[in-house]
Amino acid sequence: MIEDFKDLEGFILEKMSETKLPGLSIAIVEGDKTIYTRGFGFRDLSSGLPATPRTLYGIGSVTKSFTALAIMQLVEEGKINLDDPVEKFVPIKLKPFGETVSIHNLLTHSLGVPALAYAEAFIRGVLGLDHFWLPVSSPEDIIAFMRNAEKWAVAKPGTDFFYLNEGYVLLGYIISKLSGVRYEEYIRKRILAPLKMSRTFFLRSDVENDQDRAAPYIIDKEGQHVASTFPFGITSDGGLISNVIDLASYLKMHIDRGKFGETEILSNEMLGLMEKTHIQLPYQIFGRESYGYGWMITPNFHGGRLVGHGGSVLVYTAYVGYMPEKKIGVALLANASGYLLSHVGNYALSMLLGIDPGRLPFIKSDRILRKLQGEYETYKGTMRASVKKKGDFLYMEIKDRYTEEILPLVPEKLEDGRAIFYTLSGGSKYTADFKIEEDKIVLIYERYKLVKKV
Repeated sequence: MIEDFKDLEGFILEKMSETKLPGLSIAIVEGDKTIYTRGFGFRDLSSGLPATPRTLYGIGSVTKSFTALAIMQLVEEGKINLDDPVEKFVPIKLKPFGETVSIHNLLTHSLGVPALAYAEAFIRGVLGLDHFWLPVSSPEDIIAFMRNAEKWAVAKPGTDFFYLNEGYVLLGYIISKLSGVRYEEYIRKRILAPLKMSRTFFLRSDVENDQDRAAPYIIDKEGQHVASTFPFGITSDGGLISNVIDLASYLKMHIDRGKFGETEILSNEMLGLMEKTHIQLPYQIFGRESYGYGWMITPNFHGGRLVGHGGSVLVYTAYVGYMPEKKIGVALLANASGYLLSHVGNYALSMLLGIDPGRLPFIKSDRILRKLQGEYETYKGTMRASVKKKGDFLYMEIKDRYTEEILPLVPEKLEDGRAIFYTLSGGSKYTADFKIEEDKIVLIYERYKLVKKV
């Protein structure tokens, strides 16, 4: 266990400053102990109230792991099978390319149906960000919305991963049907109460009665904080509101293989099925990332297995991750969309493992991109170009008094001594080759050699 979290704290404050995050809370667990908690920044800017480890935030799609856990409890009780067709429980015709969609397909986002974007439309509508209005207040509304979803399919069930919030709404509906109680009540009684997560809620009334809650914010194009609201109405796919203290208990249960104290929430066997790599994700950072049941699985995170999930409802973001074999985990919550909390979580877990976080791919690439920013010029300053970082790309600007050309530079190879990008100009592909030396950076682009000005 590390005793000094100064580097982590410095990293968090740096990224909060860069991306304008108002507040953030973190908890780190090792085994059955919470070894670090802290709040950073503000839970409420207008009142100047600080974020604390007890501050409430929306956890977004981290809720999906609770929904998947509930389904696995019902599987363990023999009330449902993973290969059962969805139509057995839900009044909907859902057969992409004539093939049956199973509970397993819902859990793994493998229906073959690309995102229908109900959640995006609903959230943006409630927050007043878009003209489109989708008034879906219940799972039945989502079922009606999905009537023609099978015609939207591009693959057979079980073959491709398409993140589908609607699938987890259907799982919540199934949980209600099989348990005889509302989904929210099932989660409260069967998961939250046994884990003593007494300040984790679905209802606005519960949240507003709590004094330590984070005000939600949108960060606009100018970097200003716009006070907003939480999109109450989403449930089994992203509706939970919690705090890192409660989420630490959730992590401890997973680390202890389904047990919390003397209470068994789920058997180790069923938990293992949730953490299994069922279908590969289309985006890769460390290699072979896959989706389990309500969790994203990274098989090789510094040589170990990482189980985690992020969440976002725009005005709140979240990340929860743990390493079962190493018995460590982290929970992060923030009251706006800014620097990816999964990256902060990866940074914290690297430190716990005694590994330099600078080895993380996104840390390394960010460092190199920042180093390449600046003003460049050709022989004796005959021509100049400006290189700027925006997100994961560089942009090269060549302009004079009346004209300007802005070229996106897409990374192909990023190393400490050399970085290669490509761009398109006039229908042709060009290479931008940066040679990074101790005392200078040289850019070779098209016919030109440009040197970064100190």
